[in-house]
Amino acid sequence: MSTRSSSPFLASVRDAIRVRHYSLRTEQSYLAWVRRYILFHGKRHPKDMGADEVTAFLTYLAVDRRVSASTQNQALNALVFLYRHVLEREIDGIAAIRARRPQRIPVVLTQSEVKAVLRELSGIHWLVACLMYGSGLRLMETVRLRVQDLDFDHRAIVVRSGKGNKDRVVTLADELVQPLQRHLQSVRLVHEKDLADGFGAVALPFALARKYPDAERQWGWQYVFPSGNRSIDPYSGVERRHHFGEQSIQRAVKKAVFRAGIQKRASCHTFRHSFATHLLERGMDIRTVQEQLGHKDVRTTQIYTHVVQRGGACVLSPLAGVL
Repeated sequence: MSTRSSSPFLASVRDAIRVRHYSLRTEQSYLAWVRRYILFHGKRHPKDMGADEVTAFLTYLAVDRRVSASTQNQALNALVFLYRHVLEREIDGIAAIRARRPQRIPVVLTQSEVKAVLRELSGIHWLVACLMYGSGLRLMETVRLRVQDLDFDHRAIVVRSGKGNKDRVVTLADELVQPLQRHLQSVRLVHEKDLADGFGAVALPFALARKYPDAERQWGWQYVFPSGNRSIDPYSGVERRHHFGEQSIQRAVKKAVFRAGIQKRASCHTFRHSFATHLLERGMDIRTVQEQLGHKDVRTTQIYTHVVQRGGACVLSPLAGVL
């Protein structure tokens, strides 16, 4: 949803979100929920509404629209943000209507199934899938990697501003060093061509572009997986090359799972689940797996102990078993 032509009120919501450095995805989601909330109540201004109207809207989503618990809670989070940070008032009682998310066992592929899926992928799709499985990365963490985040000497990847805006260091499989280096050679040629054409400035987080005016054109800040085409930056309006589209990878993985004849409901995130489970199968300590995944609480990681419950000592990527 575009915010440039939105109402002044929605623009103020957008500004409150950006001041707190929320992601663009969160911004788009919150704005969409606030807009739906306002339309649901006949375009009444949120300042004239409160807990009863919020409850009515969330009840409509759960009962009439039959949305999932996570979707209902996302709408609630958006409205809590609206009242707390934009209208500067708390709404009593709405926390009680937060939906309880069911605890589900994650879908996990065996190593032979991972191998079968990877065989059905090629190019960037294959490389991204290998990183998601070989390093336990989320899809967005993978496509947002910068060149300087890859540490080939120490076989490590620095994940910056992951979920919860936290940084962490994860393992880089030996088997991916040469494929990544070959990939970066072709990416560098594209970057040099962009520079020659008067472009080549990548979007930088926060105010780094003002603090380091030349950084946006430096090789280290470029995306490891840049888009095939330049586009207009939704924040600045500048034409630049964004990262590779996540939807393209999601579609490719879905087709690969089908072609591999796997009946499980596997997705990109399944590679991450499989990474954690296979590390535990190989004797990795659960605390180490927690650090690799970037989980805040070890109880989140314990969902994978339905497979094995053993200890371990070092981080060796499971990718070696399928390549």
